Amino acid sequence: MEMKVETLPKQRIVFVRQIGPYGPSNMQAMEKLKKWAEENNLTNSATIFGVPQDNPEITRPENCRYDACIAISKDYQMDDSVSEGELSGGEYAVFKVKHTADDVQKAWDEIFPAIQNSGYQMDNKPIIERYTGEMVNNDYCELCVPVKSL
Repeated sequence: MEMKVETLPKQRIVFVRQIGPYGPSNMQAMEKLKKWAEENNLTNSATIFGVPQDNPEITRPENCRYDACIAISKDYQMDDSVSEGELSGGEYAVFKVKHTADDVQKAWDEIFPAIQNSGYQMDNKPIIERYTGEMVNNDYCELCVPVKSL
């Protein structure tokens, strides 16, 4: 699996939060976000992010937070149907993965050794799933893991 290190910019986002075990219910948040983005004409060139906020090895599954996000401009006027936030940006190890349950699980088994073998360690920020229109149309996503040099 190929790893590239990329500096992600700080970005203003809107998000829909799902609270509960990670998995199929995350799709509900993603579908609600996509519907909102479509209604607000933000889907054409949008990058969508999935951000699991909690480590399920530490946080009880029923308390895990998953945010479905889309980047918006600094001057975009918000409404009350979604929440506003910010992706902090920084250095990330980026892995392009076929977006199937098996391929994503296999990727997670390989990601952390690949990061350590490349002279990095995980930074204390949420992992980001990144979806661009081209990737979504071809069933791919990028797993972006925050890193810092050893």
